Amino acid sequence: MEEVLKEQTVKLTPKDFQTDQDVRWCPGCGDYSILKQVHTILPQLGIPREQIVFVSGIGCSSRFPYYTETYGLHGIHGRATAIAAGLKATRPDLSVWVVTGDGDALSIGGNHLIHLLRRNFDINVLMFNNEIYGLTKGQYSPTSPEGMVAKSTPYGSIDHPFNPIALALGADATFVARSMDRDPAHLQQMLLRCYHHRGTAFLEILQNCNIYNDGAFELFTEKATKKEHTVFLEHGKPLVFGEQQDKGIRLDGFTPRVVSLKEFSKEDLMIHDETDINKAMILSRLYEMNDGEHVYPKPFGVFYMRQRPTYEDALQQQIEQVIAKLGPPDLNKLLRGRETWVVE
Repeated sequence: MEEVLKEQTVKLTPKDFQTDQDVRWCPGCGDYSILKQVHTILPQLGIPREQIVFVSGIGCSSRFPYYTETYGLHGIHGRATAIAAGLKATRPDLSVWVVTGDGDALSIGGNHLIHLLRRNFDINVLMFNNEIYGLTKGQYSPTSPEGMVAKSTPYGSIDHPFNPIALALGADATFVARSMDRDPAHLQQMLLRCYHHRGTAFLEILQNCNIYNDGAFELFTEKATKKEHTVFLEHGKPLVFGEQQDKGIRLDGFTPRVVSLKEFSKEDLMIHDETDINKAMILSRLYEMNDGEHVYPKPFGVFYMRQRPTYEDALQQQIEQVIAKLGPPDLNKLLRGRETWVVE
C-alpha cells in the first residue's frame, strides 16, 4: 500500500505545507533554512498531506510539527523515535519523519535511536546538530567538542563527544548521510534521498545556533573556506576537494591520506562507494584526523546505503503467518490463555 501512495501524484506547493502559526526561532537560526527546504521538497513526494506525519521530541528543532501542515506529534524528551516506531508499526502506509536535535536524540533519546536504526523501520530521522543545548539556554550537548565553555561547563567540557555518523553506522543503520543548513540545494537532495530509501534514513544536519554556539560550522559553510574544508560524496566518483579542486583523499591501506593532484591523478584517489560499509566507517572519522600538518575535510553526502527488510514488513508477515496457523484473533480465547488450572 505504501508503494502505491508514494507513486500517487498530488499537486501541492511549498505554501500548502506552511501553517498559520508564527515561526518562533531566534532571528538567524539555521532552523529557518531547514524548514524551508523541507517545505520545498514535500510537494515533490506526490502524496497527500494526510499521509505525512512529523514526530518530534523536545528542543528548538522539535517545534517542527507546528510549522508544517501535515499530521504531527510533539512528544517528550528523547522519545520521538519510539513514538514514530509505534506509529509506523501500526500504520505502515504513512510517511513518518522524526525531527530531533543532538541533545534530544543522543542524550536521553540515545537508546531509542540506536534501536530504531537497527530495527530498520521505514522512517526518516532528521537530526539537527548545533553541538549545544539551545532551548535550555546554552548547556553543552553530547556532540559538543572537548574543552567547550558553556553554561554547564564554565571551565571547559571534559566529555568526549559522540560522532553521529559513526554512531549510526555502528547501530547498523541502512542509510546514513550528512548535510548542512546553509547549502539548500544539497540539503534538498539529501532529504529526497532519505524519503526514497526504504528503511530507516538517518540524516545529520549541521545547524548553526547563532545565540549559543554561533559560527561552529563556519569552515564548512562560508564561501572563503568551504571548498578547502569540505568534500562532497558522490557515488562512483573520486574524493576531490580544495579551493582549486587540487587535492584528494587517497587510501594508504585502510588509512586515508590527503594528497595533491599535482602528484597523483584522480584515478589514484579513493572512489566513493556508498554501499561499502568499510569505506563509510573510514569516512565517518575523516575530519577527526586533522593533525596540524594535514587538513582533512569534513564529508557531506550519503556515507552508506543498503537494502534489507523493514521491521514493519517483517511484523506484518509474521502476523499473517500466525493467523494462517491459529486462525483469526479471538479475544476471549486470548484472555483464557493456553494453560488453566483449578485451585482447591
